[in-house]
Amino acid sequence: MRISTRGKNAIKFMMDLACHNDGEPVKLKDIAQRQNISVKYLEQIVSILHKAALVKSIKGPCGGYLLKYPPEQYTIKQILRTTEGSISPTECVSEDGVPCENRETCVSYRIWKKLDSAINDTLEGITLDDLMDWQEEIMVSNQNAKCQEKKVRI
Repeated sequence: MRISTRGKNAIKFMMDLACHNDGEPVKLKDIAQRQNISVKYLEQIVSILHKAALVKSIKGPCGGYLLKYPPEQYTIKQILRTTEGSISPTECVSEDGVPCENRETCVSYRIWKKLDSAINDTLEGITLDDLMDWQEEIMVSNQNAKCQEKKVRI
């Protein structure tokens, strides 16, 4: 399984909306600039997320996009399944795929099933709220590192 650029950028988009979740719509061009993603490409991603009812679209000069739910209600699995389709390592274990006829006798099937479960459990257990916490940890860690550098230089 390989997550496409669309899936990675969908997570960046949703994360940006979560970080700028102050009740005001966020303009697509602002997100595109902050995340270094073209507006055209983001429009394609937003269309998918909007159809899946994960974001709200506000029209007009003060319009933009908002999260439809609080950040803790979005899982990374939900975002990736919406933009990627199947996130299973093989079709024989995919939620959308045709079940393997040989699953009772296929040793490989057990590998793919375990891997599929691990992927799904991991992605289901991470929310946008978790990503926001991790981002804050990174920022604090980087700030502390800069302070340490300054102390060393003095």
